[in-house]
Amino acid sequence: MEVKHGLGYQNYEDMMRNQIFYIDKTDFIKEWWNYADKVTLITRPRRFGKTLNMSTIECFFSRRYEGRGDLFAGRRVWEDEALRALQGTYPVIFMTFAGVKSGYVGGEREETKHKNVEAVKTAVKQIISDTYTKYRNIMQSGKFDDSDREFFASVKDNMTDKTAQMAVRRLCSYLERYYERKVIVLLDEYDTPMQEAWLCGYWEEAVAFFKGFFVKTFKDNESMERGLITGITRISKESIFSELNHLKVVTTTSDKYGTCFGFTEEEVFKALDDAGLGEHKSGVKKWYDGFTFGKYTDIYNPWSIISFIENHAKYEAYWANTSSNDLVSRLIQTGDADVKKTVEDLLAGKSFTAPIDEQIVFSQLNGNTNAIWSLLLASGYLKTTGREPLREDRTDDAQYTLTLTNREVWFLFRRMVRDWFGKYDVPAYYNEFINALLHDNVRKMNTFMNKVALHTFSYFDTGNRPSEETRPERFYHGFVLGMVVNLSDRYKVTSNRESGYGRYDVMIEPFDKKEKAFIFEFKVLDEDDDEKTLEDTVANALAQIAEKQYEASLIASGYAPGNIRKYGFGFQGQKCLIG
Repeated sequence: MEVKHGLGYQNYEDMMRNQIFYIDKTDFIKEWWNYADKVTLITRPRRFGKTLNMSTIECFFSRRYEGRGDLFAGRRVWEDEALRALQGTYPVIFMTFAGVKSGYVGGEREETKHKNVEAVKTAVKQIISDTYTKYRNIMQSGKFDDSDREFFASVKDNMTDKTAQMAVRRLCSYLERYYERKVIVLLDEYDTPMQEAWLCGYWEEAVAFFKGFFVKTFKDNESMERGLITGITRISKESIFSELNHLKVVTTTSDKYGTCFGFTEEEVFKALDDAGLGEHKSGVKKWYDGFTFGKYTDIYNPWSIISFIENHAKYEAYWANTSSNDLVSRLIQTGDADVKKTVEDLLAGKSFTAPIDEQIVFSQLNGNTNAIWSLLLASGYLKTTGREPLREDRTDDAQYTLTLTNREVWFLFRRMVRDWFGKYDVPAYYNEFINALLHDNVRKMNTFMNKVALHTFSYFDTGNRPSEETRPERFYHGFVLGMVVNLSDRYKVTSNRESGYGRYDVMIEPFDKKEKAFIFEFKVLDEDDDEKTLEDTVANALAQIAEKQYEASLIASGYAPGNIRKYGFGFQGQKCLIG
């Protein structure tokens, strides 16, 4: 039967039955079993085969698949005689939190928070209840008494929080008693509801529930043989894992399981050859390579590679389209000036250096820039290209050199910034402003910039009560990123850089030096500086451009002075004047 490059399969049995394209990752079973850690947490970016690997482990060990060695015939794990003897011999509990959502848009009101956290808890309770349903027939056994059956029956969609927190632990004890063997517990995408909690503003309420769930499920569970947890991020131990002292954590910087998730370059190139697409190896490497797990480099996202083959070698940002990027977008959009300037550099193909702490502390994401980069690294949007050697006397976190992972991620970031201007009809205003700029139409520039500013001041604000003085500063950095992505095919856009005797706010350099270049200076009306009107503010901005000789670097680069346009932007509240 012909192998099909189908998407969306996350169940190992389904893939084998339907002859779906599969790269053998069953060595993961052997590695995980032989390491013998009691509870393991493995973090990997989304669409890297976490759910499929969990399903593979379930199919291998679960009593539900007893006698189904045919599913693994020819796979590497089947070469191990000792492991073959374990196939289909353990009770296995497998749950995924991948689809857990609150269903509400976040807000600060207490009643909204309450609705959000209750919706998430209900979704988790439904998953637990469905898991119990798979084993309801065991309660007919004489091994259980009325109190066991009473608790079993209490596990349903509307169960209490206390019952939900204890349910998996109790199910383990029931299954061990019934099968006379300890249980393997698999929990996939454990952090999805936690990210949702942070986005929607009910983090503390969610932590209180999930901390109890994780502790009761995985700590000192005498009926559990092994536990395996997967997710995108390593949430700080203090948040939900504080009592799990035996938890083995394997992150993207760990060597363990380095080739078990994602495709290696050798596997990708063979798949391309087998599909008759071998001539695309260099292009695929440029677009989709770049992930690094521990010492293993040149790891590829499986979703992107399979999509590329299925779509007959069409280059596209497949991974970027697979799920919501709300968390990443929120962090960058509301981040401070340094965050936005770093994203500007990333879009220009540059790298930066930052300390990385792999334990994501969600409570720090609003004010800690380095926590943002740590999360983006864990999520796969950034990759490390170097690490500062550790010194004996060092006390801070390790310093990493970071850049966007590959061209696919670059397209994701560019689209994300464009989407920021996708609200309130801003794209039309924004494009009209750029059109007026390129045609030296200052009157229309003023008209459309005021419309853009009016709709986006609050959109790019950080903090709950930004001051009037800082609003233009916050808007400006988002505005510059918009220019970066919308003009990137013809212009190089930079901001707040050294030139002449000072710093300009924005410089727009055409790749064709015969075209016009632009310098912007942003200023807020300052009555202490003898500015009575926005006209005064604009005049001071233009005077600063001249005094500091901001055009020096452009002229030195070969641009004719007559083709350099200089504009002062004056802000007062939500009003803007350009001159």
